[in-house]
Amino acid sequence: MHCGVDEAGRGSVMGPLVVGAVWVEDDDVLSKIGVRDSKKLTPKTRKKMYDMIVERADAWTTVMISASDIDARRKEISLNDIELDMFSEAISAHPCDIAYADCPDVNEDKFSARLGASLQDVEIIAKHKADDMYPVVSAASIVAKVTRDRIIEELHVELGDFGSGYPSDHYTMDFITDWMKENNCPPPHTRRSWEPVRQMISAKAVRRLDEW
Repeated sequence: MHCGVDEAGRGSVMGPLVVGAVWVEDDDVLSKIGVRDSKKLTPKTRKKMYDMIVERADAWTTVMISASDIDARRKEISLNDIELDMFSEAISAHPCDIAYADCPDVNEDKFSARLGASLQDVEIIAKHKADDMYPVVSAASIVAKVTRDRIIEELHVELGDFGSGYPSDHYTMDFITDWMKENNCPPPHTRRSWEPVRQMISAKAVRRLDEW
């Protein structure tokens, strides 16, 4: 049995970080679905493939961490370490002999060794762009991405449409800016430890001091 693991939402400024894991005995079942890196698929295709993956894979799971929990944990450890812990938790959910991971660290060998040390009797292969190299990681990326997209849709119902949640999305950043003008704080589900938001909070504090 082998496992693939990948994340969605690592660089997002709003919403959770989601890790997906998929287990199969044979990649052929995933190759027949036509899995690819989730970022290269349309939302409609991702959703269709998601349904096929969860139906045909031997097992699958997701692990999530909220924006507020990311902020809290980043006071003690790096984002790479948070992701490593989440990968380890996901891989541990079902037995496997080998796990392939999309590596977030610049040093693939170091990340592979550290992840392997947290797991017993599982060979770890962590590679950059693993979601392009291994169908089981492509499948995991699709599971993670669709799961996160559904959460973002729920947050849109709660807060209003703030776009994708990424700092490169001007709708997201405009939403945060407008929210802070009206409420003197970032909106819920925002990662306050992200530099663009930290700058907004600092600028807001300075303006309030000047007004005082």
